[in-house]
Amino acid sequence: MIFVTLGTQDKHFKRLLEAVEKLDIDEKIVAQVGSTDFESKKMEIHKFMTQDEFNKYMKEARVVITHAGVGTIISGLKMHKKMIVAARKKEYKEHVNDHQEQILRTFADDGYIIPLENFDDLEKLIEKDFSPKEYKSNKKEFNKKLNKEINNMIKK
Repeated sequence: MIFVTLGTQDKHFKRLLEAVEKLDIDEKIVAQVGSTDFESKKMEIHKFMTQDEFNKYMKEARVVITHAGVGTIISGLKMHKKMIVAARKKEYKEHVNDHQEQILRTFADDGYIIPLENFDDLEKLIEKDFSPKEYKSNKKEFNKKLNKEINNMIKK
């Protein structure tokens, strides 16, 4: 099963759903599309899901196709999922800026995800052999640095 998730923001991403709709794959595709209006003959469409439903589909998925939202990416990495990630772009009015491109590039450069830059390559990327690098949070290091900065400010 392929799980497509676009997050829950009020930003559309029809361009990604159109690429999925073109796939010549005989496999169940479940899509959580949020605020994107989309009719499909191939996908089981859900506007929104409960966290339990989301986790169920994420766990069952062979491949996850998603937007470059940090929360979704980290959820997939914690489940050791092969994720194909596309950035919403300002030029298509999919977001207010291109910060998702930076997120995509960072996770791709670190070996966590497969970046989807040319939507015509989607089918090839689905079949690509890929195992994500083991995800390690930097939260402890971040908190350590933050505490140090706070302590320095208190001392002043």
